[in-house]
Amino acid sequence: MEKNYDFRKRLLEVHRKNRRDTALMPEPGECCLDGKTEIVMPADADRVLRRAALDLQDYLAVSMGIGVRVRLTDNISAAVSVGSGNIVLATRAHLPERILPDGNGPRGFSIDAGANVVITGFDSAGAMQGGFFLEDLMNIRQVPFLKRGTLARRPKFSPRMVHSGFGLDQYPDEHLAAIAHAGMDAILVFVKGTDIAASGYLDFNDLCWRAAQYGLDVYAYSYLVSDMHPDDPGAPDYYDRIYGSVFAACPALRGIVLVGESVEFPSRDPLTTGKSYKQPSADGLPDPRPSPGWWPCSDYPQWLGLVRDSVRRYRPDADIVFWTYNWGYVEEKYRLALLDSLPTDISLLVTFEMFEKIRTGPVTSTCVDYTLMFAGPGGYFLSEARKARERGIRLYAMVNTGGLTWDIGVIPYEPAPGQWMERHLKILECREKYGLCGLMESHHYGFWPSFISDLAKWDFLEGSPPPKETLRLLAERDFGPAGANRALQAWEIWSRGIRHYLSTNEDQYGPFRIGPAYPLVFNRDVRIPAAPYALFGSGICQNRYKPQDQGRCSLLAFRLPVEMEYLTVMRDCFAEGAEILAGILPALPERQKENAGRLVNLGRFISRCAQTTIHVKQWYQLRQDLLAADSAESVIRLSEEMRAVAAAEIANAELTIPLVQQDSRLGWEPSMEYLGDEAHLRWKIKQVRQVIEAELPMYQLSLKYNFNEEEGEVL
Repeated sequence: MEKNYDFRKRLLEVHRKNRRDTALMPEPGECCLDGKTEIVMPADADRVLRRAALDLQDYLAVSMGIGVRVRLTDNISAAVSVGSGNIVLATRAHLPERILPDGNGPRGFSIDAGANVVITGFDSAGAMQGGFFLEDLMNIRQVPFLKRGTLARRPKFSPRMVHSGFGLDQYPDEHLAAIAHAGMDAILVFVKGTDIAASGYLDFNDLCWRAAQYGLDVYAYSYLVSDMHPDDPGAPDYYDRIYGSVFAACPALRGIVLVGESVEFPSRDPLTTGKSYKQPSADGLPDPRPSPGWWPCSDYPQWLGLVRDSVRRYRPDADIVFWTYNWGYVEEKYRLALLDSLPTDISLLVTFEMFEKIRTGPVTSTCVDYTLMFAGPGGYFLSEARKARERGIRLYAMVNTGGLTWDIGVIPYEPAPGQWMERHLKILECREKYGLCGLMESHHYGFWPSFISDLAKWDFLEGSPPPKETLRLLAERDFGPAGANRALQAWEIWSRGIRHYLSTNEDQYGPFRIGPAYPLVFNRDVRIPAAPYALFGSGICQNRYKPQDQGRCSLLAFRLPVEMEYLTVMRDCFAEGAEILAGILPALPERQKENAGRLVNLGRFISRCAQTTIHVKQWYQLRQDLLAADSAESVIRLSEEMRAVAAAEIANAELTIPLVQQDSRLGWEPSMEYLGDEAHLRWKIKQVRQVIEAELPMYQLSLKYNFNEEEGEVL
C-alpha cells in the first residue's frame, strides 16, 4: 500500500529494474552486450555526450544486469573497428561518414550494429537520443542482444514541450532524464517573475543548466502581469522591467508562452471590457463584453511586438509563442483578422481539438478543455493553421500527446492507444499540409512516462514503422508474446470507451475532475478540502454539479439520458478491458507483474470515475424532480430513489479506496495536489451519508405541512 506522493519514488527510477529475460538466448548473428562491453566516447565529449554514456551504463546495470565500463579515447574512429561487443558513442563531428539520411537533422542519430554498436548523433543531443533508442530496442527484445544492421531516426517536431509530472514546476534530474527518454526536447515552467515560479522560488538558471545536460530547453509559461497598454507613456520601459528582466537574469530560457487569460493587458479594443476578468465593473453591473484575455483584440499585435522586443533584447533568438486558446470560440473573421496582423517572426500555438461540435444522437457536445473523445483536428485549428501557412508564421499545436487531457483530472495518462494513434496520424497530416512543426504535449497535469508516450515517441520519429506495428511491439514488451493479443484487445476496448466520453464543462470541472471523491450536493454547499500549498486546489473544481444547459425540458428529456447512456458504455469498456488484462497477470513473470498490475488498476479507476459521473447526473435529475414534486407520494418516491443512488455511489467510492491505496498517483494532479486520495474519498462518503441521513429527511419534514397527505395535493 502506497502513501501519498510515493509515486514520486517510481518517477525517480529512470530505468526499470530487471527487464532482462534470462531464459532468452541470442539468435544467430545478433550483436551481444555483456560484462566485457565498453562504452567508448571521444575524449573531448561535451556534458550531454558524457551524460548519455553514463545513462547507458546505468541502463545496462539496472535493467539488463550487466556492468560495463565507460572509456574515453583520442581516436574515436579507430574504436569503431577495434574490439567487438562495444558501444561507440559519438557525433557526426567525430564520425561524419556514419550519419544516415533519416538521422541527418538536429537530435537525429544513426545506429549501426555490427561487431560493435556505433551510435552517431547529428549533435550531442542526437547521440543521447540514439542511446535512448538503443534502450528501447533492448526493452522490446528484453535482452541486451541486437540484430545486426543499421537504422536512423530524427524528430519530426521541435519543440516537444511538457510540464512536470513530479510536482508543479519541480524537475529533479531523474524526471528530466525520463522526459528526455520520451523524446521530448523542452520543458515548461510557470513564471511570475525572475526566479519566481507559480509554486514559489525557483532558480531558473540552475533549472536551465540541469535540463541542458539532457538536451532539454526550458520555456517560460508567462504568468507575468501586463498592466500597461503599449501606447501608454513609458510602456517600453515597463515591459522591459516585467518581461525583459526575466531573460536578462536568465538568457538560457529558450522562449516564452503567452496565453490570453494569463497575460491580460488593458486592451482598447471596444469589443472587450478593456480590463482583467478579475476586476469588477465601475458601476457594479455586469459587462456583456469579454475581457481581453478571451477575445482576439485588435491591439494584441502591438502588445506582442512590445513583449517580443523586450525579451529579444536579452536573448535575440528567443521563441515567442502566442497561444490563441482563449478565443477559439469566436467567429472566424475576428480570429483571422488578428492573425493577419500578427508579426511573422513569432510562433503561433493553436489547440488541436477544442471548440469542435460533435453530434451524439439527439445532442451536440462541444470539445471543451483538452479531450481525447475527438482525435481532431477541429475547425478552429484548421482555420488558423491555414492562415499561419499563408502568412509564413511558424505553427505549433497543443495536442496533449504526452498521454493526458482534462478528460479525467486525477490519473497519470489515458490508456486508449487507438484514439491516440488516430490523433498522431492527424497531427502528421497537418505537418504535411500546414507546416505544423512544434507541439505542446501536456498542461499543468504534467507528464507521466507510459506506453502511450512511448507510442508518441516512435510515431514522431522519421523512419519509424506504422503505429499499429509499434503498438504490437509495446504489447509484447509489456505482456509477452503470449499475452500481447489480449493486451491489444483490452486496449482497443479502452479506446472504444474513451470515444464514448462526452466533453462538457460541468463534467470536466465536476465529477471527472476528481473522480469518486466528488460530492453529491443536495441543498447545502460544501467545500472540498484542499492542501494550503496547492496552486489551484479545489478552486478549479465545481463542488455543485450544475449543467450549463438549464432548460429543464431539453436537459432532462434529451441530454442527460444520452450522456448517461454513453458514459455507461465508457464505464463498462474500461471495466472489461481491465478484467482482460487482469487475466493475463498470473502468467506473467514477476518482473512484469507490478507494472501490468498498475495498468489494470488504472483501467478500474477510470471505470469508477465514469460511474461517479453517471451517479452525479442521476442525482441531479432526481433532485430537480424532487424540488418540483407536487405530491407527498412523489416526494417519498423520489427521496427513496435518491437514497438508492447515494448508497450506490458510497459503494463506488469504497471500492475505489483500494485502487488509490495501490497507486498514489491516482487522485492527484500537480496544480490541485490531492483531491481524490483515500482521505478525500472518506470525506465524500461522510458527506453523502450526512445528506441522506440528515439533510434529505429535514427537507422532507419541511414539506410535511405543505401537503394534504390524504389528497396528495399542494396546499
